[in-house]
Amino acid sequence: MEHPATEEITGIDIVRAQLQIAAGESTGLRQRDIRLTGHAIEFRLLAEDPERDFRPDAGTVTDLRLPGGPGVRLDTHLYAGCDVPPFYDSLLAKLIVYGDTRDEAIQRSRRALAETRIEGPATNLDLHRSILRDQRFISADYDLEYVSGTPVPLAESVG
Repeated sequence: MEHPATEEITGIDIVRAQLQIAAGESTGLRQRDIRLTGHAIEFRLLAEDPERDFRPDAGTVTDLRLPGGPGVRLDTHLYAGCDVPPFYDSLLAKLIVYGDTRDEAIQRSRRALAETRIEGPATNLDLHRSILRDQRFISADYDLEYVSGTPVPLAESVG
């Protein structure tokens, strides 16, 4: 689990805690004080084309609509007109969605991904949308071969 999802279910700013530790300060945290609550799902929005073996893509972001609302966190550098170069990591954004339950997190994720539009370079948005409709994912019946095994049919583009 990446740190934003962990932060959502613990309520702890992990990067801040790391900086405090690096500075020789105490975080004031003890393991017994840390409580896990709710469910968080993180989506790595990438400039990659799932239909072309996840090849990275580059180009200018011509249209951008980002999600918001309860339980939705978005970490990104994107803006309309932003150039996505072919030379670096293809990460465009991290969308982290929190809910009191897994079902609530899935419902909020569906809404957040439906609100999201990144036009220009190819992205993996439709793959994420499809996964959220797949019964194996919904019932938590998947493993590490989930995406590389049986193909998940891609969603129709949300426009």
